[in-house]
Amino acid sequence: MNFAKGKLLQIIYSCLFIFVFGFPIFLHAQTNYIQTGLKDYDFLDRLEIKTRNQDLYFSNIKPYPRRLTALQLAYADSLAQANSNYGNLTAIDKYNLESELMNHSEFTTHRDYFNSKKPVWNALYKTKSHLLEVNNKDLFLAIDPVVYFAGGKEGDNENALFQNTRGLAVRGMISRKVGFNIYFTDNQESVPRYVNNFITKYDAVPGAGFYKGSNLATKGTVDYFDARGSVTWNVAKFIDMQFGYDKNSLGAGYRSLFLSDFSNAATFFKINTRIWKFDYQNLYFELHPQYNYTGNSLAPRKYARMNYLSMNLNKWLNLGIFEGVSFGRKDHFDFAYLNPVMFLRPAESNAGSADNAMVGFDAKANIAGRIQLYGQLLIDELKVKEVLHSTGWWANKQGIQFGMKYIDVFGLKNVDLQLETNNVRPYTYAHFDSVANYTHYNQPLAHPLGANFREFIAIIKAQPYKKVYLRATAIYYYQGMDSAGVNFGSNVFSNYNSRPRDYGFSIGDGDKATCTMLQVVASYELAQNLFADITGLFRNYSLASVADKQQTKMVTLSLRWNIGRREYLF
Repeated sequence: MNFAKGKLLQIIYSCLFIFVFGFPIFLHAQTNYIQTGLKDYDFLDRLEIKTRNQDLYFSNIKPYPRRLTALQLAYADSLAQANSNYGNLTAIDKYNLESELMNHSEFTTHRDYFNSKKPVWNALYKTKSHLLEVNNKDLFLAIDPVVYFAGGKEGDNENALFQNTRGLAVRGMISRKVGFNIYFTDNQESVPRYVNNFITKYDAVPGAGFYKGSNLATKGTVDYFDARGSVTWNVAKFIDMQFGYDKNSLGAGYRSLFLSDFSNAATFFKINTRIWKFDYQNLYFELHPQYNYTGNSLAPRKYARMNYLSMNLNKWLNLGIFEGVSFGRKDHFDFAYLNPVMFLRPAESNAGSADNAMVGFDAKANIAGRIQLYGQLLIDELKVKEVLHSTGWWANKQGIQFGMKYIDVFGLKNVDLQLETNNVRPYTYAHFDSVANYTHYNQPLAHPLGANFREFIAIIKAQPYKKVYLRATAIYYYQGMDSAGVNFGSNVFSNYNSRPRDYGFSIGDGDKATCTMLQVVASYELAQNLFADITGLFRNYSLASVADKQQTKMVTLSLRWNIGRREYLF
């Protein structure tokens, strides 16, 4: 019997392998994806809101697919060429549009302004966007350096702050059938004190995996690699697949209550189906539970699956449905969850398990070519009777987000405003099984604060000149922290059965922490995708039980190439 079962599983695995890896041989038109954190995302936000182009509504799913993005960029460019008033695009919008077309050269018609005036040795930087670019019918290949050098000072911290990142980004397509991305960096950084405290508390560098921190206590330095990559292919006209090790996120906001890119990259398999007004994504993850990572032993695994269905109801309104489950079984994938059809709860029940499942809803409305309203509702557990009676029942675990983006605010061209609030009740994302909590590599999978908090965010972005980018971010939040060893539901790693009571919980209960942050960034684009930045950060953090406040005042100068800014806004 065991032999027959083993043969059956082997046949299933073989069929899956043939379908997933063999079927693409006969198909075409694959894509690859835009690395998160790059300048592309701010402009694509503006373009979506201004033009109300439904084909750009995939922006809730990140990273963006390069092929679809390029098609819409080319479409917008052609309309702007025919009608100078299209989308009320400003002169700087049109400059950014040309820059974006340059960055997506594998999917756009080559234009003269893509070419460099002075290629290096007539071989390197023949185009402005890429160190090395090969573009013919059999192969597209783009190789770019990834560099981030930064230095700064934090108040009375005797240790200098620095970032030293070197690496490569490679993307390409083979015979227009298979796409691939490779991203690799070697990183050394000295972090501000509050980030040092986070690393010490959770044994994790924000956004990274295994690290060496022998000098963390004395010099605040960490050393780590960031290696990511994926392979993509198209299995039917409307279906793309991707397998890799990278970051994914869901949502239109600055934060996400479903899935964010705050934590480390993860191994994943993605199926994305886009047809008519629907965009349906299946994500299967191999994650790591809470663990003391030494690098000398095999790290344990855990698994998760998420589904997200996005629907364009009309030209201005998009609705989405989310569901996710984190399995409560270490080093074991439950094949009952392989079915790509939604509704995970029945599969969970049939498996006889109590995994950490949740559902969510989101909405996004683009209004009058100037404003976008968006929001998310996450439901970890819900009992309507307890909500209606306002009992503060511990297991009413929900999160809600509201946000607005206002383009060309008050008629000021190229000045955008974003407002957002995030509210998550105690014990949300947590579980009685430490394997099943909603985390990865000692970091939250969704919001970096975890749970039991209320947050308010304001962001102003401006581009007064073609190569000048200004950004100011203000964040205020309060959070109920654990007090005297009592679990008040902020720490998503804690077993929720260790709560002190069943009723009377509200956001902020516990040892109340308040935090105010203000970050101002000025950037100048020296060449295509090469930026010089100056950043100032003020952070004030206090706990009700501690008399002294923790203040951070820091200034950094940086030079970065083909990489987004490193930020610690939590």
